[in-house]
Amino acid sequence: MTSNGKQHYIDAAKKSMEWHANYIKEMKKCRFDTVAVHGMYSMQESLDYNQGSIIEPIYMSSSQAYRDSDEMEAALGYEIPTWCYSRIANPSMYYLEGAMALLEGYGADIATSACATSSGMAAIQSSVDPFLIVDPKNPDAPRNFVATCQVYGGTFQQFAIRKDQEKGLEWRKVVNSNNIEEWESKIDKNTRFLYGEMPSNPAQAFFDLKKVIELGHSYGIPVIIDATVASPALLRPLTLGADIVIQSATKSMTTSGFGIAGGLISRENLVSKIENDDMKANFATYVKLLPNRDNGPNISPMNAILTLNDIRTLRSKMDLFSRNTMAVAKFLEKHKHIEGVDYLGLESHHLHELASKYLWLVDAEYDEMYGKPVNRYGHLMSFRVKGGAQATRDVFDAFKRIWRATDLGRIKSVATIPAISTHSQQGEEGRKAANIPMNLIRLCVGGEHSDDVIADLDQALAALDGKKVAVTSPLFSFGGASSAKLQR
Repeated sequence: MTSNGKQHYIDAAKKSMEWHANYIKEMKKCRFDTVAVHGMYSMQESLDYNQGSIIEPIYMSSSQAYRDSDEMEAALGYEIPTWCYSRIANPSMYYLEGAMALLEGYGADIATSACATSSGMAAIQSSVDPFLIVDPKNPDAPRNFVATCQVYGGTFQQFAIRKDQEKGLEWRKVVNSNNIEEWESKIDKNTRFLYGEMPSNPAQAFFDLKKVIELGHSYGIPVIIDATVASPALLRPLTLGADIVIQSATKSMTTSGFGIAGGLISRENLVSKIENDDMKANFATYVKLLPNRDNGPNISPMNAILTLNDIRTLRSKMDLFSRNTMAVAKFLEKHKHIEGVDYLGLESHHLHELASKYLWLVDAEYDEMYGKPVNRYGHLMSFRVKGGAQATRDVFDAFKRIWRATDLGRIKSVATIPAISTHSQQGEEGRKAANIPMNLIRLCVGGEHSDDVIADLDQALAALDGKKVAVTSPLFSFGGASSAKLQR
């Protein structure tokens, strides 16, 4: 076989990249729903490479073959796009990453890129670790980062144990995230980034994002936002100036619950004092091709396509879930056995006005159902049961329709008691700082009719009136084993 020469492949790759860049420009002219449905997958690509497949194929392949040594050399030197090994890149991963990047940048004239990971926790680690490296010019200098303490329990553990306790990377906790002075008081010359989760899981903490972005950039440090609960259908921090967005795509973006996935999405030319031009120019691609190549946290092809398929209807689902959650929150707010309801959509919530500045259903003004901008506040809420920890367990154990699980963002309504599950490991002191008492139930309302979710809550709360709730439960009833009747 006659070699074409390495330059042949570089020239061909350049033409291909130009074509894809033009395709992205065309996609950016489309509405959010169209971007979610089509993403990066074009009809031309389908016909040229995928035998006309309308839906993105799952490339269940560990590696890519090359035409000759010249193409292999160019690919492994990152001189041309390549799927060299699925730990690093794969066409199925590319489709998901393209969709996430387009959606997070929707509505703004910014360039975005994404790196899909095996989970949301992998996305967090992939996002923060490059900023926590040792400064070669001052290797003994301490390193710290500033982050809200109202975060998911897994994030708390990663920051408090894996970073702070084990590696001496100081986590400076912001307790009142809506106090910009508290944020600034934690920053010094050794601070590497600011990090926040909004709305927070489960206590619905929220802050003035634009002010935090301006603060971080005034100190020359990046701002990283976990926007998992809102999803890009309600909030797109990159369009407001944030540097990196975290998505635990397992949650709001993948409502079916079939796949585990995460993503970090960055804007080009982000802010950082780290002297690494490639990292700052295109952070997500840098992470994907270098640190994650060596550490191996990137997503599998199967989970990538499962996630991508769920994203197609993201806007309509977030609208439905938000409306259902609002109805449930209003019901609970008036219930005699409820001490308090944490939901940003309620006018009684102390952060309602601030949240209303940021949480908007994307493209509602173009929707014939609304025809104007409308606020939506997501599917996550929490409520506090009167009577303490045991009363809370009694209500929780009495659910018949609402699933008891440590999950959120599902098409089915799901609840947990964070103090004994998702946030148990952070200890009593950590839970107190994060405002997670023992009587708090986190509820993520799904796609059922809100009347049925309310009915289940109503009958469960009746347990506090001294009524026993009979539940027939087929304990391990594989193949028709006998069931046990439980009195709750």
